Amino acid sequence: MAKLTTDELLDAFKELTLIELSEFVKKFEETFEVTAAAPVAVAAAGAGAAAPAEEVEEKDSFDVVLEAAGEKKIQVIKEVRALTSLGLGEAKALVDGAPSTVLEGANKETADKAKAQLEEAGASVTLK
Repeated sequence: MAKLTTDELLDAFKELTLIELSEFVKKFEETFEVTAAAPVAVAAAGAGAAAPAEEVEEKDSFDVVLEAAGEKKIQVIKEVRALTSLGLGEAKALVDGAPSTVLEGANKETADKAKAQLEEAGASVTLK
């Protein structure tokens, strides 16, 4: 298949109906494991008062915040290292500096899993 230029792609999108374009965006997000949240929010903002309600309903990125290490500090450090690419010293500093963010912008599934792992190790964790 020949590579299409940006202008050719835009011309092709202009021919699509809104439903077809919406289906394309969903398929694109699934294929490349990304989200087009910002453009959707901009498009929804033009719709009027309904936009703020839609934005509040579905949050798609979460920060996993370590509030306190608890009594099993070593176990918590091990879990922080397993969840991140931090070295031992960096993970220890993160745990010692609680409250601190372990993961930023994680999807709901990843954030819930990380929270469960850290709480199982004895830490106090919140999702923001």
